[in-house]
Amino acid sequence: MPELSRRRRLLVLAICCMSLLIVSLDNTVLNVALPSMQHELHATTSGLQWTIDAYTLVLASLLMLAGSTADRIGRKRVFMAGLIVFGIGSLLCSLAPNLELLVVFRMVQAIGGSMLNPVAMSIITNTFTDARERARAIGVWGAVVGISMAAGPLVGGLLVESVGWRSIFWVNLPVGLVALLLTLRFVPESRAPKARRPDPVGQVLVIALFGSLTYAIIEAPDSGAGRVVPFAAVALVALLALLWYEPRRTEPLIDLRFFHSVPFSGATVIAVSAFAALGGFLFLSTLYLQNVRGLDALHAGLWMLPMAGPTFLCAPLSGRLVGSRGPRLPLLIAGCAMTASAVLFAAFEAETSDATLFIGYVLFGIGFGFVNAPITNTAVSGMPRAQAGVAAAVASTSRQLGQTLGVAVVGALLAAGVASGPYKDTFVSAARPGWWVLTVCGVAVLSLGALTTGRWGRRTAEDTAERLRATEVREAAGVNAS
Repeated sequence: MPELSRRRRLLVLAICCMSLLIVSLDNTVLNVALPSMQHELHATTSGLQWTIDAYTLVLASLLMLAGSTADRIGRKRVFMAGLIVFGIGSLLCSLAPNLELLVVFRMVQAIGGSMLNPVAMSIITNTFTDARERARAIGVWGAVVGISMAAGPLVGGLLVESVGWRSIFWVNLPVGLVALLLTLRFVPESRAPKARRPDPVGQVLVIALFGSLTYAIIEAPDSGAGRVVPFAAVALVALLALLWYEPRRTEPLIDLRFFHSVPFSGATVIAVSAFAALGGFLFLSTLYLQNVRGLDALHAGLWMLPMAGPTFLCAPLSGRLVGSRGPRLPLLIAGCAMTASAVLFAAFEAETSDATLFIGYVLFGIGFGFVNAPITNTAVSGMPRAQAGVAAAVASTSRQLGQTLGVAVVGALLAAGVASGPYKDTFVSAARPGWWVLTVCGVAVLSLGALTTGRWGRRTAEDTAERLRATEVREAAGVNAS
């Protein structure tokens, strides 16, 4: 990629952030619309879970393929294809006549979404080569998630109340079109110096792992062990096969050498934990506010602002802290805030009081605002720029997998609890196990943030980066010799 002026770099960042905005906005808007969709489409709790998890599951399964494909054939090309497919999927979702087709069309959306965020992060990584400038750019990237959290519930509430839930998917169309035209005009093409070969076996194993695990968790409350255990067994076999097969490939879908870096491994688990907490938090909050408190979509969206505002404000601050002081402090703040928020709900039933509900939302917003920048920066820092797409895709996959598992686990626990009595009367007690799961997620962010960001961790990251660069140089020399 040619060296760009500062103004051009900022424009590229803005274009990439537009893709993140429509993907993130789609998730937050959808959560507000869940009760309306449940009523019109006669969906069960597990049906609502699938409207979210069908998207995040396909997204998680294809992110690494999209990242490596973009490194191979061109990041701009793949990014533009993603915008087109995501727009088509959004239009189809707005026309879905039943729950089953809505789930299918959400999967089409996810195919396009898989080509957006990791590829956009790879473009940013190759555009902002200075470490401090890149950390600040990633902070801005994280702030867009806060914008989507702030705007999503309000926009979603207004659209659901005035037009209907189908209109929430129309928002993606004009934003996606503008991003497509700007990408065509201003984003330069870039690709890795050496094209990586596809890994179809690895891709099938990833899909089998994620799909079977999610199905087993979501369907556990409604299905017997005879239906769930086989899928859990498939997930285990797929995981073991991945661990055996991928290190034996010269160019694997998942380069397990990345995980020799303790900060990278820690960031991966932190991403799963943090986004599992986010997925579970939004799922429980939306259903409680509308189905238990009886709020309409707009007022439920307004209640989300105490969470969205701190996320928006803290994300760029986190990026600056990562650039100046490293990832440890933001991760410690994030872990403490997310844990405290979940404990408020799990131990003190924060839902039952406006004051504690407000405090719980603010604490979670602070925690989530601080967690995103250190995850992303750790994933791409030190990695060879030729593999930036793959490294960013691993981080993005961890986020989507975490959100998938969060909705699946928390939704399954809730479904099992509310089956014992009237929905409104049993919801708070039925949600308590889910809030304890989110507490564990917060503790994981806190403890791993402390353990993986010290001198030992930095030393393993430097050693891993050096080995990867040495391999890259040898491969490039082999290509030139041939």
